[in-house]
Amino acid sequence: MRYGIDVSQHQLTWEGLLERTRWAEEAGFDGAWVFDHFKALYGDPSGPCLEGWTLLAALAARTDRIRLGTLVTGVTYRHPSILTTEAITVDHVSGGRLELAMGAAWHSGEHEEFGIEFPTAAGRIHRLEEAVQVMRLLMTEDGANFNGRYFSLKDASYNPKPVQSPMPPLWIGGSGEKLMLPLIARHADVWHAGGSIATLKRKSDLLNRHAEEAGRDPGDIRRASYLAASDPIDECKKHRDELETAGFDYVVVSWPAEGLERMEPFVAEVMN
Repeated sequence: MRYGIDVSQHQLTWEGLLERTRWAEEAGFDGAWVFDHFKALYGDPSGPCLEGWTLLAALAARTDRIRLGTLVTGVTYRHPSILTTEAITVDHVSGGRLELAMGAAWHSGEHEEFGIEFPTAAGRIHRLEEAVQVMRLLMTEDGANFNGRYFSLKDASYNPKPVQSPMPPLWIGGSGEKLMLPLIARHADVWHAGGSIATLKRKSDLLNRHAEEAGRDPGDIRRASYLAASDPIDECKKHRDELETAGFDYVVVSWPAEGLERMEPFVAEVMN
């Protein structure tokens, strides 16, 4: 099992976020994850909340080993062509440590507040499918062309290409059975989802079938989920073991309210 840490930037200054991320790197976490929202989701909504992708570039320049990503990037917030060049930049600044995680976006209130279009769920998922195709083309080809319903490319090229070849690992978060799982089966390197073990097993089996229908080896799609460090240590170990048995090899660990008082025993007893 590999472990990422959710260092989500609600109510954190830059100095606090950097300190938390550096601690996670020294503690042996594989990845550090920020979120892609423009206001704090918990606590005082007027509290500090720094933007995710510029944070990734800043963290990349101030860390050495830990991999970095947003969990997840909402497709509605940026045109995929712009997001692609941002992602390539972070991959270069980090020396090839970017995890590219995408999702369909969900926070309707945030969209309304900032005047960002919020299509239907189906519309957002269809945009997501086009966006990941656009991004893959721009990262892997020169003179790329794409003519979709929502996005297009005309003889488009970006240089440099990503450090990671052919591109950073593509995570897609979500578990809707009608549209999201088939999309994930077609495009994702990593599927990220939450839920009970029984639900995750059932959806993982569905994902396997969709992958086979798409002509992909289901084993090529890694599985990732969550682990709550605030839970009792024995429960964390049990949940970790159940996830491993279900075929999951990565967990994103939520940062507990108790901070290091809780995280240090978690690292010592669950991760090591």
